[in-house]
Amino acid sequence: MLPESVQVLVVGAGFAGIAAAARILDDDPSADILVIERADDVGGTWRDNTYPGCACDVPTSLYSFSFAPSPDWTHTFARQPEIYRYLRGVVDSLGLRRRIVTGCELLSATWDSTTQRWIAETSHGTVTAAVLVAATGALSTPKFPNVPGIERFTGTMFHSATWNHEHDLTGRRVAVIGTGASAVQFVPEIVDRAQRLTVFQRTPAWVVPRLDRTLGRLEKALYRRFPATQKAVRGAIYGYREAYVSALAHHPGILPLVSNVAKMHLRRQVKNPVKRAALTPDFMIGCKRMLLSNDWLSTLDRDDVDLVDSGLAAIGENSVTDARGNEYDIDTIIFATGFTPTEPPVSHTLRGADGRTLAEVWGGSPNAYRGTTVHGFPNLFLMYGPNTNLGHSSIVYMLESQANYLVSALQQMRRHDIAVIDVMKQSQAQYNSWIHDSLSGTVWNAGGCSSWYLDSEGRNPVMWPTYTFTFRNSTRTFDVDEYTTIPASKGATV
Repeated sequence: MLPESVQVLVVGAGFAGIAAAARILDDDPSADILVIERADDVGGTWRDNTYPGCACDVPTSLYSFSFAPSPDWTHTFARQPEIYRYLRGVVDSLGLRRRIVTGCELLSATWDSTTQRWIAETSHGTVTAAVLVAATGALSTPKFPNVPGIERFTGTMFHSATWNHEHDLTGRRVAVIGTGASAVQFVPEIVDRAQRLTVFQRTPAWVVPRLDRTLGRLEKALYRRFPATQKAVRGAIYGYREAYVSALAHHPGILPLVSNVAKMHLRRQVKNPVKRAALTPDFMIGCKRMLLSNDWLSTLDRDDVDLVDSGLAAIGENSVTDARGNEYDIDTIIFATGFTPTEPPVSHTLRGADGRTLAEVWGGSPNAYRGTTVHGFPNLFLMYGPNTNLGHSSIVYMLESQANYLVSALQQMRRHDIAVIDVMKQSQAQYNSWIHDSLSGTVWNAGGCSSWYLDSEGRNPVMWPTYTFTFRNSTRTFDVDEYTTIPASKGATV
């Protein structure tokens, strides 16, 4: 059963929702907070993505909460099962489990200007909240391509984010659609089971070696006995990762030197000249997400793997056809086609003060103030909102920064007896003008590629344009002067 009302309602229990809830309760252990999660457990993307070889491509010591270090990681780049296990452990160790209702999906949330509260309709009933935190993530809903004949296919078909573990790939003729971050991990894992793999590539990506290693028993013991050493390692990794921004955002002229590493990696692993040419990008490294793998390229070089670079044109009952008209007999299709970061599903469920949904206000091009608040949506905080994604470091750092901003807002609302905050339209516009001016010369905008960072208008509503410590500093304190506020009536304080 859900309570009739709460002060703070958090939607989602992945990294973002856990960060928000943990920070709120650390500031005020008695806070009236509820977390709802549509799945049957916490963990977000690390609960859902269980494809073979699923792992993080950010060093684990940085891709974890600063307030919950773990000395038990087995690799410098953690695998999905242990990240999922880590998140469950954090929830249990912090006592968050009793604040979370699983199997509870948000159906809609509407701002009521009369009561100055959010009215949230869920699969478990209605709950109202003074403050709503949307922590549903940007990479939570799989995207399928619009391919003619897809409904005619009689074989087995699934997305990598919803892997069908009951389907045995042994002896199968498998088509993999997409060559992004998930494909580079699962294709080498399944190639020996399949009779033949046909991999459809829209555009090649730059691939660099994954410098992964196993963490030894003595190293773990050191972290356990002297936590400061692990903190120092985290700081060192953070520092060298921030240095990447100099090349990606501020001095793209350096990037050709970086691409030489990827070119050498390609030459070593792909002997077939035709495949090597197809796998060589024609855009600047970093424009699309750089991929980390030690065995992806060598897998594609195998004789029992077809690399199709002309695109998928049609799907038949038991075949797929490329743009050149070549037909391939297939009995299994795996879509590795990513997600919908510029069209987050939660935006269709949130209605602001004027009755429009967030999706309608955005019109396919999300924007927010500090990636967190949106004009016309009072008391709403977005986690992993527009322009908070990174090309070089850990999103967990950004989520903790947003959680700090959220808590600072709650503190000021209590301290100054404020019931409603709504970011000024001009403040949001000025902020986004700075964001997009800053992005204009970065590799993500000017690197010569088409990526999921860009919306249908070519605007970049996804990436953060500079150093992460700049974002951390800007979200350290809630800047109430950039907001219109409504004083609290008696009994209506946050």
